[in-house]
Amino acid sequence: MWLRVLTACYAACLAVAAPSQAQSSQAATPIVLDRAVAVVNKHMILASDVDDEIRLSVLDPIGVGQGELTQKQALEQLISRSLVEQQIRQEDMQAIEPSQKEVNARLDEIRRQLPICVRQNCASEAGWNAFLKSHGLTPERVGAYLRYRLEILSFIEQRFRQGIQISQQQIGTYYHDTLLPQYTAGESIPSLDQVAPRIQEILLEQQVNVLFDNWLNNLRQQGDVEVLDPALAPAAESPEAPSGPGKGSL
Repeated sequence: MWLRVLTACYAACLAVAAPSQAQSSQAATPIVLDRAVAVVNKHMILASDVDDEIRLSVLDPIGVGQGELTQKQALEQLISRSLVEQQIRQEDMQAIEPSQKEVNARLDEIRRQLPICVRQNCASEAGWNAFLKSHGLTPERVGAYLRYRLEILSFIEQRFRQGIQISQQQIGTYYHDTLLPQYTAGESIPSLDQVAPRIQEILLEQQVNVLFDNWLNNLRQQGDVEVLDPALAPAAESPEAPSGPGKGSL
């Protein structure tokens, strides 16, 4: 009888211990939530940052018709961004930090003028919220992205713009040849006067690209940039991405 009792107790203990051991084994297995894909002067760039950059590329009209940003291109933009931001901090250029009013103004322009936003009625709160949800974005992330872009534009203007003039003819040509074709028939199209300041910024960036890229290449050569993921390493012969950090947005 005692043998039967002991056997029953032993079986009961096994039944209780088995799930516990399984849970312990599962708990011991590491779950990778994120990983570093590159290091720029001791600053880590994570895989989640790359995914985030790809989602945010929907706000860049220059990418219209060019397909989704690749992971390699997104990483190159993030590396460039990190180098520029580090240089700005090193030079203590606080004056170029945009105000919240400037960020809000740019956001309003995007919601009302960016072709993909016009199609999805982003000017309304319901349309904007639906747009953000469909692209996996949040208002906070978009705001941080726009703040960065404004900061870079201001930095470019201070460092590279001297002597560069953008004519009204150049603005008009860009409006008719580049911006208007992005809209489809029946869509509300902003007037030239409405978008002229933003077009001027785009043309300014295009004019200083060579200067900016040379400067950025020097920063990269002098700095410590290491791509940890071989799959994301750029090809030496023909880089997939521009060295500039996503320049040219409306």
